[in-house]
Amino acid sequence: MKLTAGQTAVVTGAASGIGRAMARRFAAEGLNVVLADVEEGSLRQAADELAGDGAQVLARTVDVSDRDAVTALAAAAYDTFGAVHVLCNNAGVGSGAEGRMWEHEPNDWKWAFSVNVWGVFHGIQAFVPRMIASGEPGHVVNTSSGDGGIAPLPTASVYAVTKAAVVTMTESLYAHLKAEHARVGASVLFPGPHMLRTGLWESHRNRPARYAKERPRRTPYRSLDQWEAAMKEAGHEVAFTPVEEVAEHVVDGIRADRFWMLPVSEHSDRQIRARSRSMLERANPSYLESFILD
Repeated sequence: MKLTAGQTAVVTGAASGIGRAMARRFAAEGLNVVLADVEEGSLRQAADELAGDGAQVLARTVDVSDRDAVTALAAAAYDTFGAVHVLCNNAGVGSGAEGRMWEHEPNDWKWAFSVNVWGVFHGIQAFVPRMIASGEPGHVVNTSSGDGGIAPLPTASVYAVTKAAVVTMTESLYAHLKAEHARVGASVLFPGPHMLRTGLWESHRNRPARYAKERPRRTPYRSLDQWEAAMKEAGHEVAFTPVEEVAEHVVDGIRADRFWMLPVSEHSDRQIRARSRSMLERANPSYLESFILD
């Protein structure tokens, strides 16, 4: 798909991290940008920044787990700009890294699924039929994670399960778009190859009361900074991928109509081969044994 000035991109989870970087990158291409996020203050800052740089911006406070809110977002985007050409279902939360998977509270699972899985589907359902009907070129990017889509991360089981679901949902979307002969493409994004400085580690600051925990959190790391400090103290090197690099990867992937938005990485390739080999050989997943679960 060719990105041209005057087109419109919608980004959820746009107030910080990857979403904010994608919005900036689309604006740099001359696209109108629709920003959606649950965090109103940060969303306003992101919108003001882009508008100050000359971008045409629409910002809406949206909880993507609420179908009606996402439907209203789509209506506002089309009322304001007349069309949507790029949809990035990027909003996500980091629920679920506090012990064995059976020890997690039901609300840990419910909250993660409501945002990471239902949020993506709500975006697809609200926007894609209208994108197809327009007959114009379009593209959908759904944000997954290597923790779920490349090799599952047992230490973050809830999060990993939701991100694996996003991969399969995007594969299904791709097949259905092809069956419709639509001019709309689809991609699944695996940010990386290293850690990213996003607000994912502090997702609990926006956890709704309806998904409140029944007992105190068990995680030893309340923030990315705490985790980074602990890793360095233990003698481990910590590498980060700039969010701007991820945004550039997304733009390149859209232009190339690339389904797997997966950065080149020896580590990722090794995980993919190990998982595929295990399946082909009908062997037990020994690649999971390298994770420390104690």
